[in-house]
Amino acid sequence: MFRIGQGFDIHKLVEGRKLIIGGIEIDYPKGLLGHSDADVLIHSIIDALLGALALGDIGTHFPDNDPQYKNIDSTILLKETKKLIEEKGYKINNLDNTIFAQEPKMKPYIPLIREKLSQILEIDKDLISIKAKTMEGQDSVGEKKSISTQSVVLLIKE
Repeated sequence: MFRIGQGFDIHKLVEGRKLIIGGIEIDYPKGLLGHSDADVLIHSIIDALLGALALGDIGTHFPDNDPQYKNIDSTILLKETKKLIEEKGYKINNLDNTIFAQEPKMKPYIPLIREKLSQILEIDKDLISIKAKTMEGQDSVGEKKSISTQSVVLLIKE
């Protein structure tokens, strides 16, 4: 049996924060604002995984008003989500992601992000697709005020 899930996330770019995407720190003068480390890609992946099995969303499992998640490394949340998926008897068949960022350019970081996600999810990196797009100067992403991501996952019953 297959289950498909999709996720989306967006965070505002601000001064004084590290930019973390896909568990990788990216050299950029701004970072993403959020209760946790605001890893927009991992948050999108978590929502896709949870959505595939109708388990709610990231806020249901890791609420942004819970002090235990303040500034938490989102890779920890992804590992916890992976456990939930496995407890339901599923594994990841493949994962497809798109990062929307006017700046910084994501291309140099994509191999590192794929490798990091492969390690966290314990799947072959060839099962993880990451694409990057600009918004051609349109909306908050195009105006360099935010970064957003979309994720789609296909789960298969073990």
